[in-house]
Parts: sequence; structure tokens; C-alpha cells
Amino acid sequence: MHLAFSAGGKFTIYQAIILYRKFTANNIFTGEALLSEGHVLITDATGTINGIVPQQDAGDEVEHFDGILSPGFINTHCHLELSHLKGCIPQKTGLVDFVFKIITERHFAEAEILAAIETAENDMLQNGIVAVGDICNNSLTIAQKQKEQICYHNFIEVSGFVPQFAQDRFDKAKAIGTEYKSAISHQKSNITPHSPYSVSHELFEIINNDTANSLISIHNQETLAEEEFMKNKTGDFLNLYAKLGIDISFFNPSQKSSLQTWLPYLNKKQSAILVHNVTTTAEDIKFAQLSTFNHQLSTLYFCLCPNANLYITNTLPDVNMLQQNQCNIVLGTDSLASNHQLNIIEEIKTLQLHFPKIPFTTMLQWATINGAKALQMDDTLGSFEKGKRPGIVLIEGTANLQVNSNTSSRKIL
Repeated sequence: MHLAFSAGGKFTIYQAIILYRKFTANNIFTGEALLSEGHVLITDATGTINGIVPQQDAGDEVEHFDGILSPGFINTHCHLELSHLKGCIPQKTGLVDFVFKIITERHFAEAEILAAIETAENDMLQNGIVAVGDICNNSLTIAQKQKEQICYHNFIEVSGFVPQFAQDRFDKAKAIGTEYKSAISHQKSNITPHSPYSVSHELFEIINNDTANSLISIHNQETLAEEEFMKNKTGDFLNLYAKLGIDISFFNPSQKSSLQTWLPYLNKKQSAILVHNVTTTAEDIKFAQLSTFNHQLSTLYFCLCPNANLYITNTLPDVNMLQQNQCNIVLGTDSLASNHQLNIIEEIKTLQLHFPKIPFTTMLQWATINGAKALQMDDTLGSFEKGKRPGIVLIEGTANLQVNSNTSSRKIL
């Protein structure tokens, strides 16, 4: 429908208010299901979903696209603040070497860091990402996030493996969290642990008490070295702490897997996003699911960042096993320190290459509604449901609903 008005408030023929926009394509993915050709997605001028109707009922002025229309993508795990490290860290050297280089080589001039953050966010926006679970160790991403181009859940990351420094590390992270809450009050920001190998039992206890009924995100079982360290106090992480000059003589291994070691430290009905899960086993999943069954935790999501896994350790999680055990799966990009781009379609390409039996539509669900649920944003994002404003992405260059090297995505609305 069109109306026209003049600057003085009277209607004229010179300006038109577009009340509705109408979109159709070869297919429409709703967030839950794939619709065939012949459907039209209708939004208001702001992008709020009005509905999906048969094409014969849509009327005129329908915008036609070649490809698949999808709700905007959810990048459930990212480190936007590390964008300036793109191409700086060698590939496939292992997690311990990667972590050491992040710790020792991340300090650039602030102007350079801020410029890289802006470029990275703009790239995410253009390739269809509408929301991000972003890991924050400082306040450098605040200025970009204040532009409100993308929705963020800011996970204020805390680490510290030496017990006597636990409270100090936590207090410093809380101060950063206060900066985020003051500067961007409508974005969710809360404390989150970095990883099992970098957070002491004492620090986990403080985090546990602070995050009751909250959402956390933790790097979980990213490499075999993590398992060796947590279970037996052996492997490459001993070298990492030696190079950092940290005395870990106090640490006693658990004789259990990494997940089964750290998960009991959280029991205040948190929802948790477990990121990477490269060495996660079926036994670990059953252990984790028992924690939710016993109401120690609320909900668990397993986040896949396949391109980062290949970049750092050249290994991937057993995604088929995660599926078979009915895990809630979501997708992330990790950082430009460990990836060539922040692009969800590129993550899907890698997954389809290595796990060809998983349907493309299943992975789209991981990238949209599952991610929105994980970040607790599914009231507005993740699916083409009436009243939501999820963004619209066009996926181009697919054949028989399979991605290939030519597949790409771009923001439509």
C-alpha cells in the first residue's frame, strides 16, 4: 500500500510511504522449515514480519530473488576485539602455541584495533549476521557496538588459574562489565569463564555465585592437550604455564575428562554455551545432560566453530555424534585471529564438506533459530514469525539445496 504526503502534512503525489515490503525467492527458509517456490514473505517498512502467504494472495510489487531467503544469522561465538590479529598467527600449530601468541602478541595501537573492529563488524553485517555472542576481555568494542548495527550478548570473560588471584581477576572483569552496562544498557552483559584450563576451582566458585540463572559461554574440550592436562596433568599445557612463568604445583588432576571436571562447578541453573567440543564424547554428553536433568544447569548448547578448529589444530568435533545424542547445536566463527572471515555460510560450507549427510536445512536451523534461542534473543530473531524482526538474508549459489564453493550470503533487509 502506498500513501503520499507533503512536508506540510497534506497528501501529495510526490512522496510515498511504503507500508509493506514483499519478498519471494526459489525457497524461503523460515528458521524451522524450507518452503518451496510460490510463497511470499511480507514485512512492514521496518522489517517486522507480517506473515508468509501464497504468491497468488500477495498482490503487486513483490521483490523476486534467485536463491534462498533466510532469517538473519546468529554468530553464537566470536572475539570481535581480536579482529586486528587477522593473519598474524600461523595455522595448525596447536592450541597451546595459539594461546601463547594471543597472550603475548595481541597488543597493537588502539587506533589499529578499533579500525579492525569496525571492518569486521561491517563484514558480518553485510554477510547476514544479525546477532553475536561476543567474548570481551576489555572495553574496546563498546564504541562500535553503540552504533547498534548488530545485536550483542557481551560475555565478559574472566580467567585466572592461580587460586590466590581469583577475587582480583573477578573484580577486574566485573569492572569491565560495568563499563558495558553503562555504555550500552540495553545489551546483555555478564561474566563468563574462559576455559577449564585457565580458571581455578576458586574462581569457578565466585563465577558460579555471580551467574545464577544467567547465560554463560565457555571454551570446552578444544583440544586433546586440554584433556591430558585436566585428567592427568600432562601434555602441552605444562609447557604453556612454564613459558608464562606460572607455578601450578598446587594443581591436582581430576582423573576425569575436562567437561566432567569443570561442569559440576556450575550448579545455579545457568544456561551454558559450550564452545568447540572437539574432544567431547558421548559419555561427556550424557554427563552434561544429567546436570540439566538434575536442574543444576538450565539449558546446554553446543557451539561449533569448524573453521577455527581447522585453523588452530586441524581437527573437528564429531558432529554426527552430537546430533545422534540430541544436542542443541549452534554455530560460531571464533575470531579473525583463528579464522579467515567471520561468515556463517563459510562455517556451513566446512561442515557440509566434512559431514555431507547432515542436511543443509538442519545447519540453517543451527545458524538461525537455535542460535537465537542460545543467546536468548528468539523473541525477536531467528525465524520468520509474525511480530519478529529477524533480518532477511539471501543465500545465493546453491545447487540442489547444497552449498558449494560459489555459495555466498548477503543482507537484504
